[in-house]
Amino acid sequence: MSNPLLTAWTTPFETPPFGEIRPEHFMPAFEQAFADHAAEIAAIVNDPGEPDFDNTVTALERSGKLLNKVSAVFYALVSAHSNPDLLGIESDVALRQARHWNPILMNAVLFGRIALLYQRRADLNLTPEQMRLLERTYIRFHRAGAGLDETRKQRMADINERLAHLSTEFSHHLLAEEQGWTLELGPNDRDGLSAPFIAAAEAAAAERGQPGKAVGALSRSSVDPFLQSSTRRDLREKVYKAFIARGDNGNENDNSAVIGEILKLREESARLLGYETFAAYRLEDSMAKTPQNVRTLLERVWTPARARAMADRDAM
Repeated sequence: MSNPLLTAWTTPFETPPFGEIRPEHFMPAFEQAFADHAAEIAAIVNDPGEPDFDNTVTALERSGKLLNKVSAVFYALVSAHSNPDLLGIESDVALRQARHWNPILMNAVLFGRIALLYQRRADLNLTPEQMRLLERTYIRFHRAGAGLDETRKQRMADINERLAHLSTEFSHHLLAEEQGWTLELGPNDRDGLSAPFIAAAEAAAAERGQPGKAVGALSRSSVDPFLQSSTRRDLREKVYKAFIARGDNGNENDNSAVIGEILKLREESARLLGYETFAAYRLEDSMAKTPQNVRTLLERVWTPARARAMADRDAM
């Protein structure tokens, strides 16, 4: 069977031929992409030449093109046009992605080549773009745990795999909550709603086996225009409360335990890397740099921001 994910695209601007792509195409494509990328990384690691920008950083940057291509199409469909087959594949792919990237980002030899160039960066006569790429590559590997000892690397790899599973489980729960909730919109429930919104609501009802009816859903594309346009305060309240309660209803899609475990694992991974908290790890590579800087900013703007919000409330 021809796999459109593994062939050159002749579509305008080489856009993905979505009409030809089926769920069964993805796992063979991912298998090929993982194998190709692993071979490209092995070629960099085993290069007998002295590390330089081209044979290390440029080669690394150019590797994984097929994996990027397949991943981009897959996650676009999962997020915007999903189905049970794709969701089942995602659970497997998430774990495979973690197991593929862990040995790359924690490869001591590869990191050694990158670190050597990073230490000599002032003498390499790099362009500003090359310097930026080298710096970001070094930071990425360092923050992924490439400099850890083998025991901590293994624990970091285990955490990454578990987080990949939990993140997928979280998103699947959220999607199930959105797909499992509807609000039927009778003739008296449509005041303020636009004709395109009603048409979409009727299409949503037809998809759910309710032709001739109209239903609001919990997807953001339905919730946002409904909250903005509906003149029915009681229905707006119902939709809003259902939306913010997604994954927090004590059912099989409840995310409370998932969130708790994610937070614990993030904290542990941050400590493995030498940070006091995950917030410290997350913010170091941002404009804020530290949690205290964030708090200082929030405290500085809190009083005037609250005054402005209260004025808006009074005006309304």
